[in-house]
Amino acid sequence: MRKMMRTLVASAFACLLLPLGTGQADADALADPIGMTSGFYVDPNSGPAAWVASNPGDGRAPAIQDNIASRPMARWFGSWSGDIGAAVGSYVGAADAADKLPVLVAYNIPGRDACGGYSGGGAGSPAEYRTWISAFASAIGGRPALVMIEPDSLGDYNCMSQQQIDERNAMLRDALAQFSAQAPNTWTYLDAGNPGWIDAGTMAQHLDGAGLQQAHGFALNISNYYGNDRNISYGNAINSALSGYGYTKPFVIDTSRNGNDANGEWCNPAGRRTGAVSQTGGGAEMLLWLKTPGESDGDCGVGAGSAAGQFLPEVAYKMIFGY
Repeated sequence: MRKMMRTLVASAFACLLLPLGTGQADADALADPIGMTSGFYVDPNSGPAAWVASNPGDGRAPAIQDNIASRPMARWFGSWSGDIGAAVGSYVGAADAADKLPVLVAYNIPGRDACGGYSGGGAGSPAEYRTWISAFASAIGGRPALVMIEPDSLGDYNCMSQQQIDERNAMLRDALAQFSAQAPNTWTYLDAGNPGWIDAGTMAQHLDGAGLQQAHGFALNISNYYGNDRNISYGNAINSALSGYGYTKPFVIDTSRNGNDANGEWCNPAGRRTGAVSQTGGGAEMLLWLKTPGESDGDCGVGAGSAAGQFLPEVAYKMIFGY
């Protein structure tokens, strides 16, 4: 009943504020998935949770359970998810039943991680991606959610042709349109890289070309290590540049591994630490765990010999304490 009342109040308030003739984008701007829920969803089947369940006698298990597995973090969806409608629907349904807000990452764009290469793959064609992302949005439907759209997609340009960039922008604009049409209580965020990758003015241009005006906001530091102060400065600089296009947007920060800031390395550096999660961000809109602490960036650094996305308990354990 509490959730139903919150939903009805939020919907009624949005209707009162919405002027006649306002389009779907304005309705999306007035949606409030935070107000419709009672906190972030904790995934009981995350990589850390599954590892703890399978290794109850491991001396690292209690710390990983208390400091990582029991914390809210994003679930990533891609080709490994199987039937995307069923996978997303099940996950969002479980969060909705618990009156919690799920955070999801869509990671299946064709040519994914084209320049970095560690997380290459994605859908086989733009048409295949359109079908996939449409099913993703449809599976959420009217339930509240936050969705991060395609990490790396707007910073990964230096090895792409202009035709490939134009094709990617068209896919991202269509993805945002699918969520606006089919998932009215979802806030979508385009990935805007991190402070050490691309200058703010160029990133603003990339974001605008990919249809940022249709999104709720943009996300910073996904799978990276830069501290909040540097990300907030970068986000503000992006918004300053976006004002030249006639708008600004809120931004969120991935704090999953930024507790000790960056040391200049991006691929499994040693000595990193988890950061805070909050529905208020002290300059950012929210602080979120978008990358799972302890998941490898690839065969590099302290994750040598591992694959991108593989959960490494020793890395996770050290990340809790910052060493």
